[in-house]
Amino acid sequence: IPLVRTTHQQGHAAAALFAAKGEQLFAEKVLLFHISGGTTDLLLCDQVRQITTLGTSTDLYAGQAVDRLGVKLGFPFPAGVYVSEQAAQCTEKAHPKVSVKGVNCSLSGLENQYTKLLAEGKDPAYVCKYCLICVAETLTRMARAALEDHPGLPVVFAGGVMSSDLIRTYVSARVPGARFVPGKFASDNAIGVSILAAREQGAWQTTSM
Repeated sequence: IPLVRTTHQQGHAAAALFAAKGEQLFAEKVLLFHISGGTTDLLLCDQVRQITTLGTSTDLYAGQAVDRLGVKLGFPFPAGVYVSEQAAQCTEKAHPKVSVKGVNCSLSGLENQYTKLLAEGKDPAYVCKYCLICVAETLTRMARAALEDHPGLPVVFAGGVMSSDLIRTYVSARVPGARFVPGKFASDNAIGVSILAAREQGAWQTTSM
């Protein structure tokens, strides 16, 4: 049986790009965001064979920030879906402070901000919206910075945090051509590993999903 060498990260990237309904993305360079409870990474993928980390969070990950807010509000863990539901009930505009330097960000300040808002008695729905908009604006700025250095590349967003309708809508309006991947395709890298193995063995076929 032939041995195909790959990595955990390549598996996630391959699954995300395949699920983005863009099989042609395997033949070109792509900017890929993997945003979850354990990652806030901006990757440059070259046919998935070579992956370079361009940017990341220097402290707290986006999913951690969202989950910690949910726990403070008494929601079950993981709390992303509950935070999103609360945020959808808020009609007030939120203008959070973000910390982005080029393609890197810091999200520990977000935790301090929403902790202060809750202590001041702000409505939980507003605080949830504030948190998600902060994540969305952070990713938008990182994407724009990356596109300055890599103009014209496709931008794909994957990971459980990107399941938020609020974040997707916000980013879509500000990052032209942004593509989004269902969370299930970013959570199980075995999907990507099987795709890479099939491609390396010449069994790859374009599949309509």
